[in-house]
Amino acid sequence: MPAVSTMRGVSARSTIATFERAGVDRVAVNAAGCGSSMKEYGQLLADDPKWADRARAFSARVRDISELVSELGEPRAVRNPLRLRVAYQDACHLAHAQGVRQPPRDLLRSIPGIELLNLPEADICCGSAGIYNLVEPDTAEQLGDRKARLIDSTRPDIVATANPGCTLAAARRRVTCCAPVADPSPHRAPRRFAARCRDLEHLNRIV
Repeated sequence: MPAVSTMRGVSARSTIATFERAGVDRVAVNAAGCGSSMKEYGQLLADDPKWADRARAFSARVRDISELVSELGEPRAVRNPLRLRVAYQDACHLAHAQGVRQPPRDLLRSIPGIELLNLPEADICCGSAGIYNLVEPDTAEQLGDRKARLIDSTRPDIVATANPGCTLAAARRRVTCCAPVADPSPHRAPRRFAARCRDLEHLNRIV
């Protein structure tokens, strides 16, 4: 564990220094696990007198992309209606670790015509969970299959997630559809699902 903490500390210091040189006001993150870690730099380096204040200042600037878009206020472009039933899947590192639940839903609801569905057992993980699917593949597979059944029970036109790991986990199962939300560089589903899936880039074109 000390070795892991040391590696995290080295990575955190390098990341902080990089963004300090860039002079940015906000650090936008579109992967929930990365955002969760970066928001914890203040805690990670709290005992380092040289870096503690810098780490806290950096973490205060980190936003999930859905938070950042919500902070910008009302959309400037006219929103055309989309008559779609959308199931939104919370990413664990976004909902539980960062406490970010409402901004992705607000973004979806800002599109006229969207019917946002409530998933049963919404807090259950999809099985991706960072590297959990690599270190505990059997349990991750069971979680993923359960999540897919729960999603399908709502009969959505689109499944939306705000995290690439969740998107990939949904895409490899035969859920109705999958699409990242508030992701500026969407991760597309495998070819066999492509005809049934929509991503944010596609939604932006038709909205």
